[in-house]
Amino acid sequence: MKVYESTVHELHEQLKNKQISSVELTQAVYERVDEVEGRIGAYLTLDKDVALAQAAKVDAKIAAGEKIKPLAGIPGAIKDNISTKGLRTTCASHILDNFIPVYDAHVIENLRKDETIFLGKTNMDEFAMGSTTETSYMKKTHNAWDLHCVPGGSSGGSAAAVAAGEAIWSYPVMAASRLLLLWIRSGLSRKT
Repeated sequence: MKVYESTVHELHEQLKNKQISSVELTQAVYERVDEVEGRIGAYLTLDKDVALAQAAKVDAKIAAGEKIKPLAGIPGAIKDNISTKGLRTTCASHILDNFIPVYDAHVIENLRKDETIFLGKTNMDEFAMGSTTETSYMKKTHNAWDLHCVPGGSSGGSAAAVAAGEAIWSYPVMAASRLLLLWIRSGLSRKT
């Protein structure tokens, strides 16, 4: 089994038991991004240098014998409509093409406190107005299981990233009905 096919729980245990480092894990997922992103189109922005630096900090805590939280050191993706301080956030719109937020959304503050690793920002329908991720100004995202199908939901980039192994987890923003649509269209139930 490839490391990007593992669950958050499995990887947390491997990190705690020093079977894998967060830097190794993060590098492995970025290698997967390099391998498939040209076909999938899940990401709008990647943040490799910052992600690897954060992973090294988590590894140092583990080496020092400190406890880590369940998502600490595990690389994931953030939907591009969630404000991330210092990291380009476009809402998949040309209007915000070069917008760099000066603050983090509350959820991002909490994820940073838990020392999660942010690989980058995922594609979505422009301003989350759609249910297929086909209305992104930036590019079209493809379903990881069938490139001729949509990934589903306005959070299709997030779903496609996880389904393709380009992220271990992702934080999309959606209503319950869209979540079901996303799971069905992207085959995420196969991974859980």
